[in-house]
Amino acid sequence: MKRGAMREAEEQSAEIERHGLYEDAAALALGTLIVALGLHFYAHAGILTSGLAGLALLIDYTSPYGFATIFFALNLPFFAIAFLRLGMAAAFRTIIAIALVSLFSKLTPEWVRLSYLDPVYAAIFGGAIIGIGLLVLFRHRTGLGGINLVAIWLQERFGLRAGWVLLAADLAILAAASAFLPLDKLALSIMGASVLNLILAINHRPGRYVGRS
Repeated sequence: MKRGAMREAEEQSAEIERHGLYEDAAALALGTLIVALGLHFYAHAGILTSGLAGLALLIDYTSPYGFATIFFALNLPFFAIAFLRLGMAAAFRTIIAIALVSLFSKLTPEWVRLSYLDPVYAAIFGGAIIGIGLLVLFRHRTGLGGINLVAIWLQERFGLRAGWVLLAADLAILAAASAFLPLDKLALSIMGASVLNLILAINHRPGRYVGRS
């Protein structure tokens, strides 16, 4: 009886703290805008994007299919994971988030024009703001496809911190990129990925945040 009462109280608490539709919409807009700004810094400094986007770029170097086709194909099995493990709503939000990042990434260079950007600053601050943007999205059970979705599920299911999972995946991708990137660009990419995922590991921890979507 006591266990049943506790379970009911937890479910009621979760329901009270569930995000509203307008909160999810605001988080998607703000989070993707922030990520697009960080990617703009990365592009200006020639730093390799982490995650599946970085892997798609690597494959694109030796493939005739083009980045967009490769990136979409790589994401297909992860969308299936999102539907099966996180639910239809989380997968739908993720698809919207990917579309918004694609749109904002095209528009941000017109909105924010850079005449000079120190590469080390771009790696550190760019990684930090991408991490903050992802943190906003993660708090609403939304990723940017690929490994993001697996990291969210692993944290919710097994308590593994998403930031450490993503850092391990990013370092593996960047290790593969060492055959294509100059050493200085590789070092900057590793620095950016470390800062990005440290932001997530410190701030997106099991039990620290209870809002749900």
